[in-house]
Amino acid sequence: MSGRRERQVAGLEYLELVTTLLQAARRAHPTAGVWEAGDLQWWWRRDQHADAAEATFWLDGEQPVAAVVCTNWGDRIGCDVLGADPDEAAVMKVAWPHARQHVETHRDLPVEMTISDDDNALLDAIASAGFEPTEEVGVETWMTADARPAVPQLPTGFTLVSRADAPVRPLPMIGRNGEHVAERLAECSLYRPELDLAIYDADGEVAGYSLFWADPVTGVGLVEPMRTEDRYHRKGLGRVILAAGLDRLAAHGCERLKVTFIVGNDAARNLYLGAGFLPATRSRTYRRAVADQR
Repeated sequence: MSGRRERQVAGLEYLELVTTLLQAARRAHPTAGVWEAGDLQWWWRRDQHADAAEATFWLDGEQPVAAVVCTNWGDRIGCDVLGADPDEAAVMKVAWPHARQHVETHRDLPVEMTISDDDNALLDAIASAGFEPTEEVGVETWMTADARPAVPQLPTGFTLVSRADAPVRPLPMIGRNGEHVAERLAECSLYRPELDLAIYDADGEVAGYSLFWADPVTGVGLVEPMRTEDRYHRKGLGRVILAAGLDRLAAHGCERLKVTFIVGNDAARNLYLGAGFLPATRSRTYRRAVADQR
């Protein structure tokens, strides 16, 4: 990566650069890599990267070509080695050594990396750095927008509402993501209130919600997160909100749609595969425990 400059960035500058990098990666390959730009924009709710040391980028001119990003999840640190071109071996020569060195600075929390099963270079590298495989395996699934399912009718007594329809209503995801989640989402370039959906029952209680990310640069529509509250399971609400969101992603110009589920979550697997998503790649989370930090 001779001639490319290194920069450490924080805050909204980080968010812009990592978005640009992941958009370039998706344009370079239709399925390679684990994350979409929308994934890391969703993570913004938890970590606004105030410390520039946690996000190092390598740039060719003004374009990011690689990065090492560490995200603080509270009980663990997520570390990601990202490249704009999955076929460029030179990224590993610079980004991975930096990542390995930087992992050593995190001694109080375990460090995790989620890596695609076909990323052989990075898998070989982490084995010598003390990372061990966990049981968390993700399955990335895709469909074309024209294969999306028809939107079923909602059961009687339930209403589908977008954030654009009710902008002052508290977000249903506050309980799991903090009181500032709406403020954080508003700072994300890919967030669209009309793609932030929730289903309410007749008493105004939240039955389920989902967020859909339309990326105009890559043409990919991402589903993340999605939840049906426990007491409303087996009513078909997940099928409705998923199909409604996919329909809106298509209306926003998305040609390909993506969602990931964790192996063992049969409800999610059945929902997504039943809607027509097709498995493409797998990824696994690897962990370096606190006791191994040296």
